[in-house]
Amino acid sequence: MTRLAQFCILAYGWRRALLMALAGAVAALSMPPLFFLPALFVALPLWVWCLDGAETGSGWKRLFGSAFFIGFFFGLGYFLVAIHWVGAAFFVDGGIMLALMPVAVLAMAAALALFWGVASAIAHLFWYNSPLRIVVLAITLSAAEFARGHLFTGFPFDLLGYALTANETMMQLTALVGVYGLTILAALIALTPALVWPADDRALTARLMPFFAALVVLAAQLGFGQYRLNTIQVAERNDMRLRLVQPNISQADKWRPGAREFVLDRLLSLSDSRTGPADTGLTGITHLVWPESALPFFLGDYPGALVDIAAMLPPGTTLLTGMPRRDALATTEGGADYNSILAINADGEIVSTYDKTHLVPVGEYLPFKSFFQALGVTQFVPGARGWTAGEARRLMRTPTTPEFLPLICYEAIFSGDLGEGVDKAQFILNVTNDGWFDGSIGPAQMFHFARVRAAEHGIPMVRVANTGFTALIDPLGRLQNVLTPAEIGVIDVTMPRRIAHTFFSKWTNWPFLFALMFGVVIVMWDKRRISHR
Repeated sequence: MTRLAQFCILAYGWRRALLMALAGAVAALSMPPLFFLPALFVALPLWVWCLDGAETGSGWKRLFGSAFFIGFFFGLGYFLVAIHWVGAAFFVDGGIMLALMPVAVLAMAAALALFWGVASAIAHLFWYNSPLRIVVLAITLSAAEFARGHLFTGFPFDLLGYALTANETMMQLTALVGVYGLTILAALIALTPALVWPADDRALTARLMPFFAALVVLAAQLGFGQYRLNTIQVAERNDMRLRLVQPNISQADKWRPGAREFVLDRLLSLSDSRTGPADTGLTGITHLVWPESALPFFLGDYPGALVDIAAMLPPGTTLLTGMPRRDALATTEGGADYNSILAINADGEIVSTYDKTHLVPVGEYLPFKSFFQALGVTQFVPGARGWTAGEARRLMRTPTTPEFLPLICYEAIFSGDLGEGVDKAQFILNVTNDGWFDGSIGPAQMFHFARVRAAEHGIPMVRVANTGFTALIDPLGRLQNVLTPAEIGVIDVTMPRRIAHTFFSKWTNWPFLFALMFGVVIVMWDKRRISHR
């Protein structure tokens, strides 16, 4: 390890760039679904050693010099591995979209790596010869992750903190600090091996102490999680029995001409399944749930679909489904189309709606539309106009349903940003269509990110996918029932009650931001102490 540390310190040019890219790729193995946590302990110290040997430029090179590129190439390797699955969406349409796939994935990884490059550059501005230099990098990296999750609509995929949520026991700490809090914790503990090598004038035991402290922190996290799982009791609601439907219809089949009857027939036949021994169909089911964009058409264009749905639903049963919605005043030339959740009762009436507010750039709408369309690029969602964002995130309620928080697809990945109504919600409904990423690790990552939201807020989550992971998640993040990718089927579940508000649900990311400021104070104090000495 001493030789590796010395190599990192002395490396420069393309060798250092390649080393950092490989280290970042290794670090990405700590993300779901692999959760190989030792990868962080191997990879992140290399970043510290490279910064130890980074040249200090002048002028603009002081900020955008070697230190910037150290973080940038580390991030490039990390994001190329962590989000490579985004490229699976390009296979659906083929053609020019498939040809653009390598460029698009590389460009996305590079854009995200810019945040880590800036974090590395700022860390190097305050770099000094002290064990607390790892705190400097942990602070700037965590701040960059927070910025990545919020700036330019936010893209908080594969935050470092997810490495510490590999199981339901580790996940419990998110109820205190959220995934951003775990991000600064993951960075700090994974950087500790950088203090062991290369050897300096300190004794070996003194150099090993931070690493042993990191292991103690991990043990404490497991202890806290197990205590919480053992002591918190989760009750069930006796007024909500749900049937979750995963139709597993491929994107190519769903949007082909003439697919309307095929899609609707599969959903209806699965929903009213009478294959069980009791042959009861929907009897006893209070809520039927279909995934995002379950029906690939506007109900106004095919009113017969409402008739079929009403004929299937017994009295008192409500259908909650994702599907396109068009403004009543909209026309094919103007108006607005929305990616929505609709609540439909047994009389075929739409009793409540929610329009997705946080749209996916390029996926659901096309930024710089005229420029990209001139190149032949459109958004992935069929149609020339794309979706329009809803006015505001809000709770939904029906005559048979308590208030709940609707989240469509990746709206569930934004930690601490689920909307003000989340404290009043009795459960979270997350509908998604992970068919775009079928055959990749994307559905597993998206499912895990959503699952952590339930644990952070202590609210049960109903998650229904076209294909991917359909499940009931209790307020501690535990899985009650699961349908996995490529499965076609239904699961009947009883809704659990939410638990008391968690510390995170009350304070969201303010403790994380306070921890960053506290870390800055500690570093400034240490630097001043060393300079006086």
